[in-house]
Amino acid sequence: MAKVRITLKKSLIGRKENQILTCKSLQLTKIGDSKVVENNAAIEGKINVISHLVSVENAD
Repeated sequence: MAKVRITLKKSLIGRKENQILTCKSLQLTKIGDSKVVENNAAIEGKINVISHLVSVENAD
């Protein structure tokens, strides 16, 4: 599987509860935090929920 790097670019202050919980499930709590994860359907769904808060790039 391909891996992607997800980086939190915007603050979670004032965001909807489901967006905050999605970021926490990806272990993104502070601006600048990034994680490398395997790209699958579950991760793509999470990225869609918080796409306006994160940047996504390939981590090959």
